[in-house]
Amino acid sequence: MLLTREQLQERLFALHRASLELVKDVSLEPLLEKIASTACEQAGAQYAALGVLDDEGKLKQFITVGMTESQIKRISHPPTGLGLLGELMDAVDPLRIPVIADHPRSVGFPAYHPKMVSFLGVPIRTGDKQLGQIYLTEKKDAPEFTADDEMIIQMLAAYAATAITNARLYEHMKERDLALTRRNVDMGLLNGIASTLTSSLELDEILNKTLGLVMNYMKVEAGDIFLLEEDKVTLRMVLHRGQAAEAFWTRNIFSVGEGYPGIVAKTRQPMIGTHLENDANFQRDAVVKAGFQQIACIPLVAGESLMGVMSVVTRAVEPFDERSIQLLTAVGTWAGLAIENARLHSDARRLAVLEERDRIGMDLHDGIIQSIYGVGLSLEGAKLNLDGDPAAAKERIHKAIDGLNQAIRDIRAYILDLRPRQLGNEGLMSGIKRLIAEYRAHTFSDVNFTGPDELKDLPHTQSLALFHICQEALANAAKHAKAKNVQIAVWYTDERALLEIKDDGTGFDMEKIHTSIGHGLANMQTRAHAVGGDIDISSSVQEGTTIFVWVPRAIKH
Repeated sequence: MLLTREQLQERLFALHRASLELVKDVSLEPLLEKIASTACEQAGAQYAALGVLDDEGKLKQFITVGMTESQIKRISHPPTGLGLLGELMDAVDPLRIPVIADHPRSVGFPAYHPKMVSFLGVPIRTGDKQLGQIYLTEKKDAPEFTADDEMIIQMLAAYAATAITNARLYEHMKERDLALTRRNVDMGLLNGIASTLTSSLELDEILNKTLGLVMNYMKVEAGDIFLLEEDKVTLRMVLHRGQAAEAFWTRNIFSVGEGYPGIVAKTRQPMIGTHLENDANFQRDAVVKAGFQQIACIPLVAGESLMGVMSVVTRAVEPFDERSIQLLTAVGTWAGLAIENARLHSDARRLAVLEERDRIGMDLHDGIIQSIYGVGLSLEGAKLNLDGDPAAAKERIHKAIDGLNQAIRDIRAYILDLRPRQLGNEGLMSGIKRLIAEYRAHTFSDVNFTGPDELKDLPHTQSLALFHICQEALANAAKHAKAKNVQIAVWYTDERALLEIKDDGTGFDMEKIHTSIGHGLANMQTRAHAVGGDIDISSSVQEGTTIFVWVPRAIKH
């Protein structure tokens, strides 16, 4: 039965209103259900379905309207794209059939499928590409679907094509946004790890911050780090963070090849455990009893050398994703290099301490001890002269007293050099004045100081660098230069703060010092360069030493 003009116009208006609702929905799954329901209403069908194709043209989704959940569950399998469905998937034009069973491509229905006779199928196309199909069956109040029904559904299919395309674009944008968000999170972790590993050479700080960042990224409740000991066989847990610490510390030593830490250490490959209660390799019963379900274990390597193993453990059942494990593997390499660098730095510091002890021992032996030995010899001579030449004996005793006082000053100079000092919160000018007061008290030397009352806008890092450089210079003037007079000057420009320390001591040969620079001078250079400044050291034998250093008044980024 053909529609009258008024009826057709009414249906077109209804279709237009429905299409406006379609383009508002950008979520694909609700949109498909809405298209199927709209088609059912517009064509007066009892049942409707919407098939969606994937990029290869195969049936990806099949949305139905008109059947109950119990009916759908009783059907043995969802449509696979055979029969009339397959016919329409390869078609450009609609397919309208009075009786489904009479069509040559009909293959019937599976068991418990509702009875369906009349059929109208319209492909959903955009350009030359088919996105899916609208299927309608069982025309209400009529034996079959009409040409008007076909036209209405074709128009709906055109609207649906636009809506599906928009929804897919929206889905792609959401996926891309999610990927970018994940990438930003990944970059945040890597930046945090890089900042941690480049800002410190202290092993404990590196381990703590690295494990903390990884646990926060993985959203897990606990984690630990095992380090390989010098025997290259034993893995000892050195750090645990998070919950149930007592459970983890019940087993804190593994051999290479034993348990999760040992297997990872042996294979140098990440290892994931998803059901720890049934995993014989885990070997930490107390951790399982504490409710932990999964573990991700990664090696900490530096080149060909294994430094240790890091593990993160969770009570959650959702498995770790591959992307996170790949990122953790990269973190393991970075952390391994940082651990190696921290150990090398620690070894270098120990070696420097031993060398400094040897040097101090030699200085004490060659200087102070020899001086005291000379005083002893002078006193023995005075003893011999007491009866025969009292005046000579008295002169020798005076010289011995002077020698002992000089030895005392030398010892005080060593104490001044070895005792650590901190700037605290007193400000640079006050700190330098304190150093000068201590220097005068221990050396009985003159110090001439000029400078402003305070440099309040100088960052603490720059103030600390100048303070320690001044401390080192005064120690050198007392211990090595034997200076009688030291001049210290501090001034500033718009961009720099400057410090000059000049003494009249014994000085040194600059050519020799360049080939074998001492720890003190090297420390001065390191401190100045670390805050973006520079230092110039000039000296001549028996003509004293001048140290000139500047630092920026703003922190360098």
